[in-house]
Amino acid sequence: MKIEKLKAIKEQTKTNLLPENGLRVVVGMATCGIAAGARPVLEALTGEAAKLNLQNIEITQTGCIGICQFEPVVEVISANQEKTTYINMTAEKAVRIAKEHLENGQIVTEYTIGAAQ
Repeated sequence: MKIEKLKAIKEQTKTNLLPENGLRVVVGMATCGIAAGARPVLEALTGEAAKLNLQNIEITQTGCIGICQFEPVVEVISANQEKTTYINMTAEKAVRIAKEHLENGQIVTEYTIGAAQ
């Protein structure tokens, strides 16, 4: 397969992963995430998104994100592929993320992995 064809497949796949002009929210639900409390985080995100009637947002779960010491982990991926990684999440923090980041586009920096440095 030629490199150009592989690049085209990659771009098409990235396009299909995100709602048009929207956000993709991924909650780490591997064993470590579930043990750390990821299920209530996922439920809070989906519940608050529905309550706020947020459009063009896909909330889904994934396996291991690879930073188990920071679980529960939530990643918000924008249409331009920029990613914000929220760590040590709780259901209460998830509600704030939904209101501030998902609804209003304001990253809650104190919950991000960069704030843990």
